[in-house]
Amino acid sequence: MTESTDDTFAGFRIWAGFAMMCLGMFMAILDIQIVATSLPTIQAALHIGIDEMSWVQTAYLVAEIIAIPMTGLLTRAFSMRWLFVLAVAVFTVASAGCAASQSFPMLIGFRVLQGFAGGTLIPAVFSAVFLLFPARGQATATTIAGVVAVFAPTVGPIVGGWLTETYSWHWLFLINIVPGLLATVGAVYLLPRDRMALRHLRRLDIAALVTMAAALAALEIGLKEAPTRGWTSVPVASLLLIAALGSAVFVRKTLKSPEPVVALRIVRDRNFAIGCCLSFVLGIGLFGSVYLMPFFLGLVRGHGALEIGKITLVTGVAQLAAAPLAVALERRLDARLLSAFGFALFALGIGLSARQTTETDFAEMLVPQAIRGVAIMFCILPPTRMALGRLSPDLVADGSGLFNLMRNIGGAVGLALIDTVIFSRSPVHAASIVSALQAGNVDTARMLGIPVNLFLMQVGRPVSPETVAALRPMVERAALADAINDAWMLVALITVAALLLLPFARQAKSVLSNSRNERATLSHSEDG
Repeated sequence: MTESTDDTFAGFRIWAGFAMMCLGMFMAILDIQIVATSLPTIQAALHIGIDEMSWVQTAYLVAEIIAIPMTGLLTRAFSMRWLFVLAVAVFTVASAGCAASQSFPMLIGFRVLQGFAGGTLIPAVFSAVFLLFPARGQATATTIAGVVAVFAPTVGPIVGGWLTETYSWHWLFLINIVPGLLATVGAVYLLPRDRMALRHLRRLDIAALVTMAAALAALEIGLKEAPTRGWTSVPVASLLLIAALGSAVFVRKTLKSPEPVVALRIVRDRNFAIGCCLSFVLGIGLFGSVYLMPFFLGLVRGHGALEIGKITLVTGVAQLAAAPLAVALERRLDARLLSAFGFALFALGIGLSARQTTETDFAEMLVPQAIRGVAIMFCILPPTRMALGRLSPDLVADGSGLFNLMRNIGGAVGLALIDTVIFSRSPVHAASIVSALQAGNVDTARMLGIPVNLFLMQVGRPVSPETVAALRPMVERAALADAINDAWMLVALITVAALLLLPFARQAKSVLSNSRNERATLSHSEDG
């Protein structure tokens, strides 16, 4: 076998191994969305209380957000190959445990395990982009990872709705088993074999780790509870204070630690810091749009989970169509220019959704969704290169963990802000609609679907209780649509604000651009 053939075969194995990593990440991200779609079904099956139902998701998200920044440390200790294999294997076993759960505590326990394992898969994949591939392959690998990361929540509603309607809630978790096993076995044989270095775990600062976990858990739970309990309520304010104090203590201890949980010194790199800020804003937009679309279609339009999935699939299709163009441009143009284009286009797509009415449906949502789908690829590829492309190989895993953590925190903050806007603005819009009706505003009556002739006959007359009861659902539905529009506009404005960061970034050039990373060409005959 010639040297050229050997190189081709080694390259094929690396790409195939990376595909296994992307498969594992896809299942981890998909799991979040399909479970969210079918929470009422799980609630009924396991007799879960209304006030406890949200913990099925929260347990996963809290564990995930704690695991993400630990990815760098775990990569150094177990190696990229064995960390992924362990994570995807645990995720698969935990998925089977969730499907077999007979009680609420049992389900929550397996969701925590599932979330922790799934949380390491996302940053592991993005760090693999820069550890496995030379500079010329990084754009393609980032595109594949980006499409997988964003396409999973896009198809989540349709997959979750179809599984629940066709089979049972157990299949929301059983669907992970075969791909999980495939990814586990494939990664063992295909990924480069680095040696483990467990000494990193022995020298770990346990106090710093516990402090970080407590801070992130308090932040996630505090943001979840803030819209309903109030941002200044004692429980929420206490949780956010714990998060702030815990973060301060963690940073202080980490900067002095010989074996830090996360190498925070990389934040001093200007491009990495700006890339993390862009990731935070992207998280607000991504999580926000994925949340607002089903929220509107379900509560305002009255669609079921399967129909919602069909409508929201447009974003994923647009992503796939834009991916080749994004790769081609990312190789030729400055990351700052492409990031500016992506975030400006993303803001436009979000802003166009702020004009929805109670009658808005697939046709009116088509263009905004398509714009957002195209923009997402330009919001992922260039900022990822900007943040991670300048880091040395030994810092890439830590950088990927922080970069992805910022996106998840952005998503949590975004959802909290969105719910706060919806809950606070809906009563205001309802009062405004009622005032307009009382003033005889024909346009408001027409918007609600009230026959104009009947409305004009009633103007100036006392309103009967029957009429009030008949109008209340119409008013609430219209008020909810207006409040959702307010949330869309808030997210659009935050996305536009991200553009102010880009003039401060330096041109992104990968430190790996002059040579193939040694990890990508390590012999597969070495001992794992």
